[in-house]
Amino acid sequence: MFELTDDLIAQLKALDTPTVCNALEIVAPGRRGSGFTTNPLVCVRPDLEPVVGFARTATLRAAHPNQVTGDPAYARDSYFEYIDAGPKPSIVVIQDLDAEPGYGSFWGEVNSNIHKGLGCGAVITNGSVRDLPDLAGGFQVLADRVGPSHAYVHIVDFARPVTVAGMAVGEGDLIHADQHGAVVIPTEVAADVPAAAALIARQERVLIDAAQRPGFDIEALAAARVAAAKIT
Repeated sequence: MFELTDDLIAQLKALDTPTVCNALEIVAPGRRGSGFTTNPLVCVRPDLEPVVGFARTATLRAAHPNQVTGDPAYARDSYFEYIDAGPKPSIVVIQDLDAEPGYGSFWGEVNSNIHKGLGCGAVITNGSVRDLPDLAGGFQVLADRVGPSHAYVHIVDFARPVTVAGMAVGEGDLIHADQHGAVVIPTEVAADVPAAAALIARQERVLIDAAQRPGFDIEALAAARVAAAKIT
């Protein structure tokens, strides 16, 4: 059974998300063309370090009042119980189902603090976010847009597969995210990502160093490529 140790979290957080994607091309080549965000998202805190966590998935709507009968408080509390349960740290991946996603925001000062308190480090959503200066400290947000109102926002469902910004996510998937976007890391190769990233960095260093030397030309580039390919 996969265990996300503190040491592995630290190693993964030391990498940016593009580097994780590069490493996955080595350790999970079949995933090269999928598993990451492909549509642009607004990162409201690009200065924060990368986040790593297990996905908590949900869907919402905001353009119209909730049409579901029953106790809305019960539904809300069930959602928060779900956020609190399961392995941590977590990242909420929440899909806005409205025809115009982002019509109303679920994310602001209150919900960012509640989710952070329940062990969540970030949200990734095709919806909107507000209260930017007052978001919980250290809580990362990747959203489709910034907006002023929550309108009729309500949770529709949770713990189901979602797709946000082109990234398909299932309950419990391991997520890495930063200002560039997000990627799902298959747990069976998660421990191999840091070493693969280090290998890529060593190979790229040869090319970068060569490119920065005076007199760099196409012949020097060819030689650097040969030298980089020998690094294992």
